[in-house]
Amino acid sequence: MAISKDWYNTEFEENETESKHRPPSVEYSFYTAVKTGDMETVIQNCNADSFTNLEGTGVLSRNPVTNLKYHFVVTAAMLTRYCIDGGMEAEQAYRLSDFYILKMDSCTSLRQIADLHHTMAKDFTGKMILQKKLSVLSKPVMQCIDYIYAHIKDRITIEDLACHTGLSQNYLSRVFKQNLGISISDYIREKKIEKATHLLRYSDKAVVDIANYLSFSSQSHFIQVFENFTGLTPKKYRDRYYKSMW
Repeated sequence: MAISKDWYNTEFEENETESKHRPPSVEYSFYTAVKTGDMETVIQNCNADSFTNLEGTGVLSRNPVTNLKYHFVVTAAMLTRYCIDGGMEAEQAYRLSDFYILKMDSCTSLRQIADLHHTMAKDFTGKMILQKKLSVLSKPVMQCIDYIYAHIKDRITIEDLACHTGLSQNYLSRVFKQNLGISISDYIREKKIEKATHLLRYSDKAVVDIANYLSFSSQSHFIQVFENFTGLTPKKYRDRYYKSMW
């Protein structure tokens, strides 16, 4: 087959030029730093622009921009799996990876790709730092946090969480407050507003659509809760921060 012939020719050429891939330990140490929440090491790696040093990494495309994009996808996939292994909720890790790969797809220069890679690495690392803090929480509280994350657009009640954990509402409320220093209801509102800030910054959804998406009882209720948490109305927040990272 032609593909076999191409492979043997390529292998012969690389043997002739003594082209070799660098040891994987270099990449593993970076992935491990992200997984363990070692932000200092990750920042050093980003400041050194190590991602753009492709010597010994193999050529995935003859086009330099496309080549770096392919390496970006590899890194995103590896970080996702390392962080899941480190305790990150799997769905959160996959969504984060998908988000950055889609952002990368619109990059048109090596610098844009590298800068986005650094943002992604630090984002994963920051979430792993938070994960380490959450790891000391009791199992029912972690179950609640995972449930709230997965159902953030739904109307979530303490009854739902009590049913999910198999505990009474009073006991669960007490344990949750002891662990996080915040009531379940306030935590749910906080996470919904956090999601709303992302939608206001990175989407074109209307305020009323965001309110409905996050299952607030009305647009006015959403605006009131949002302003209580952020000090700004949704409109003023969007005017100030819309796509400010990009």
